[in-house]
Amino acid sequence: MLGRLKQMLIKEFIQVFRDKRTRFILIGPPIIQMLVFGYAATYEIRHVPTVVLDLDQSQESRDLLSLFSSSPYFDVQRQLSSSSELGDLIDQGKATVGLKIDAGFARRLRSGQTAPLQVIVDSTNSNTALIASGYIAQIALGYAQTNQQDRISRIAPELLEAVPTVQLEPRPWHNPGLKSRWFFVPGVIGSLTLVLVVTLTAFAVVREREIGTLEQIMVTPIRPAEFILGKTLPFFLIGLFDVTLIAVVGTLWFQVPFRGHVSVLLTGSILFIVSMLGVGLLISTVSSTQQQAMVTSFFFIMPAIAFSGFGFPISTMPQWMQTLTYLVPLRYFLIVLRGAYLKGAGMAILWPQMAAMAGLGAALLTIAILRFHKALD
Repeated sequence: MLGRLKQMLIKEFIQVFRDKRTRFILIGPPIIQMLVFGYAATYEIRHVPTVVLDLDQSQESRDLLSLFSSSPYFDVQRQLSSSSELGDLIDQGKATVGLKIDAGFARRLRSGQTAPLQVIVDSTNSNTALIASGYIAQIALGYAQTNQQDRISRIAPELLEAVPTVQLEPRPWHNPGLKSRWFFVPGVIGSLTLVLVVTLTAFAVVREREIGTLEQIMVTPIRPAEFILGKTLPFFLIGLFDVTLIAVVGTLWFQVPFRGHVSVLLTGSILFIVSMLGVGLLISTVSSTQQQAMVTSFFFIMPAIAFSGFGFPISTMPQWMQTLTYLVPLRYFLIVLRGAYLKGAGMAILWPQMAAMAGLGAALLTIAILRFHKALD
């Protein structure tokens, strides 16, 4: 058995590495995609196109607008002269945020009254609008507090220290800089591993069937179990190599801290790859051509990434969708990745995710092997 399995493994590795294009696909695209997703996948917004309509033209209004001009989150592009012009720019998509200061802004502040700042936000992209509104509220609140302190110091300096204030001191754990890239890079590692292992496994078996070599192999003394093991083991090793490569590139290039143990990450990666081998083998049993395998793979890959919590919180999904996410191995692998990277979590904390991946992997691989045996018969 070991001799036949050895020859099967040699055949698979020769078939994979003899083609220059295949060798490049195993190394080049994962690195490129890691870099692309690492830069593109972020919740942070910078340089939001902003226009300003200042009808007050006072020192106070200019001080407030200077806070927006100096902020890295807003790019003040134009000073407008009419409300209609502001609305047109928002409607045409040339500006995302419009700031309007009415006449009498400074007079209201000096008399101790509330001075309104009108903010018009293009909510076509609700995420950008929500985050931009939060940044605007922070800037306006800071300006109001500073203005209030200046007014008290002029009118009654002795009250400045007597007036109680509430000061917010945030203390973010695990990600002090609130960098969304630290959240996304581990997620990209899991998502790319899913795509690579599933497609490679499904395509390899289907290619054998499509070109007619599957029947030739099965008339040899090799047993079906040896054939399945010989087909999946090379892609298990390739998947383990790719997840290591992607993790190293993402960690070093984007300076994402790794606070956990390598053994925990390795165990989670092995269990996840086994699960994806089961999915790829299962896809190969329902596909007759590589085109069918491609379509079926995407039918699984896209929902798996959406249900995993990669970019959208699972808690915001409908309850029945949240139930479906428990059937997605990537959900558990992302918890392991982010826990190992950012929290330094060990097996004492991550064992439920490990157990879930082990159970799903065993179930998927068993179903795939049984179906594959039936397909061979």
